[in-house]
Amino acid sequence: MRIDLDPPPATSDDVHHHPVVPPPQAPVAPSRRDPWWVRWGLTTLALLVLTVLVIIPVISVFYNALAAGVHRYFANLFLDPDTRHSILLTLAVAPTAVLCNLIFGVSAAWAIARFRFPFRTTLITFIDMPFSISPVVAGLLFVLIFGQQGYLGPWLKEHGISILFSPPGLVIATTFVTLPFVARELIPVMEAIGPDEELAAISLGARAWQVWWKITLPNIRWGLLYGVILCNARAMGEFGAVSVISGHISGQTDTMPLRVEKAFQEFNLSGSFAVASVLTMLAVATLLLKVTIERKARKQLAEARDSVK
Repeated sequence: MRIDLDPPPATSDDVHHHPVVPPPQAPVAPSRRDPWWVRWGLTTLALLVLTVLVIIPVISVFYNALAAGVHRYFANLFLDPDTRHSILLTLAVAPTAVLCNLIFGVSAAWAIARFRFPFRTTLITFIDMPFSISPVVAGLLFVLIFGQQGYLGPWLKEHGISILFSPPGLVIATTFVTLPFVARELIPVMEAIGPDEELAAISLGARAWQVWWKITLPNIRWGLLYGVILCNARAMGEFGAVSVISGHISGQTDTMPLRVEKAFQEFNLSGSFAVASVLTMLAVATLLLKVTIERKARKQLAEARDSVK
């Protein structure tokens, strides 16, 4: 018996039912690199703008602050009673405003991310409103509300409550200007995480505070800290609204930004730049914290989106 090891010849039916598939070809990748002159030109332009608008002014602030010597620098900060009071007032007003925004931001983000209710979009719009209103206009609005001729002025005067030209007015103005920061950072984080873990904990008998401390807060901690840092940086440097509502009373309602302007107008350049250097150092520290926390917040948000998928 003869065994044929060769395959039978292909017929027309076989060719019809089993078409020959050509080998795949690698796609031609388009060029992803711009010409060298475009890359170097844009990089040089960006560095030039950054140098002119950021690096040179920052160096100038510290140079002029220390031009009269280190002893004079610390004397301008701590021996001048008006400057010392402005620093202490700023360190009191800014954390108070941040605390108010922290409570409001967490509450608003929780309501917007976890519930669907009428006028939800309107609430989000109102939260973003301080971004679109000039701080000077906001300060003028508070004067029209809390002033002696304002809507609440007569009632406040009757009860001995002072809002204008006092620290409570500074807190209100600063809180309004920094209102969106915490809420706007938490809303996308809480929406990305979703309520599944919280609902599971509630179904297992966890109390509301246990859900908050053990589930919600650990999930949003980086976004919350990021929003607080931005809020504090904005509160420290607020000028427009505070300038209108404070009255520029030296030793009473001058914050650090107001003290910088007043010292400059009084031709106390070394004192003005000394206070400005403190604000600049706070800004640099805030920037470093912002970069660190922003990376962690992005990582947390990406992990939350992956878990949802």
